[in-house]
Amino acid sequence: MADEQWYYDLASGEAVQGKASGWENRMGPYASRGEAEAALAKAKARNEAWDAQDEDD
Repeated sequence: MADEQWYYDLASGEAVQGKASGWENRMGPYASRGEAEAALAKAKARNEAWDAQDEDD
């Protein structure tokens, strides 16, 4: 089952299936390639939301 999971490889900038790189260059796991490809955009949106919340506090 672990080989079926997708990861975003920060070093290559690509979605990969399985743990192709070390943990320091890997985001995930994700259930699909599309989710892995959207990893950076999702992280950016979350960070912006948290930053806005911090400014409100």
